[in-house]
Amino acid sequence: MNHTTVITTKNIVNGEKDILLVSHDEDDGMWEFLEGDVVKEEEAMIISLYEMVNIDPTVNQIADLPLGWIAYRDSKLDAWTKRKNE
Repeated sequence: MNHTTVITTKNIVNGEKDILLVSHDEDDGMWEFLEGDVVKEEEAMIISLYEMVNIDPTVNQIADLPLGWIAYRDSKLDAWTKRKNE
């Protein structure tokens, strides 16, 4: 699991923004850890899941997120809400 790659943003990696939306894509199984806004291609980064957990350990709370589901929250202090991505 340490070598699993995920998509995120430079702002999250740099600590400027919090993870507010997580997607576990049904088509390719890719994890996306996002700010909740539209991401421009030049802002995207690929890092390891291990690095992502070090950035925000609360993502461990949604490690069981099924394929095709998303988890979201209003702030880093809020609990995650999970639902099927439509």
